[in-house]
Amino acid sequence: MFFLKKTSTNKVIENIDRFFDTIDSALLIFKDGVKNYLYSNREDFNNNLTTMSHLETEAGILRREIESDLYTQSALIRSRGDIMRLLERMDHIINILNNNLFQFEIETPNVPAELNREFIKLTELSTLAVECAIPAAKSYFKTPETITDKIQRVYFYEKETNKQAQAIKRRVFHDMEKLKLSEKFHLRYFALHIEDLSDAAEKVADQLSVMAIKRNL
Repeated sequence: MFFLKKTSTNKVIENIDRFFDTIDSALLIFKDGVKNYLYSNREDFNNNLTTMSHLETEAGILRREIESDLYTQSALIRSRGDIMRLLERMDHIINILNNNLFQFEIETPNVPAELNREFIKLTELSTLAVECAIPAAKSYFKTPETITDKIQRVYFYEKETNKQAQAIKRRVFHDMEKLKLSEKFHLRYFALHIEDLSDAAEKVADQLSVMAIKRNL
């Protein structure tokens, strides 16, 4: 493949892999952070916040370095714009992870204990959509013929995330009469923000689908 012909190009691909791996690490921190918040593990949650902040900074540095290097790579000139759009969509994901985790710390939503499992399941499904998008994105540079099969998992988990978010919101508004309306709105707000992750993963999948089609033209 033309992506692997030059050492300088290989360095760009290696940095892109590191960028994707940083986002993958942020997913793990986010899942752990949500659990620690729900179960009031304050010290561990604060550690999650610190780590997440570092990972977002690292991802930002890598993205800027990659984008700068892309302009020097003649081998990537045809796909430069698509790669930059892919990086932008992936960078948006780590921004969502960082912002959402810090929103828990800032707004301290009151999540009833009986909803802990539902919110953890929502988090697992939404992050799974991103986890499936990462290998699909990596495959563009090595085995682009596998992209179509891999992104199908992204679409599957995006739909499952939507179902779980709807179930939480329905239970909050229909079954939890003791909650104030403001508390119900707050819980809906956080369910929507966790759901945003899978929506962002879907946009990555859409971008990869377009990139795969272009490679076959």
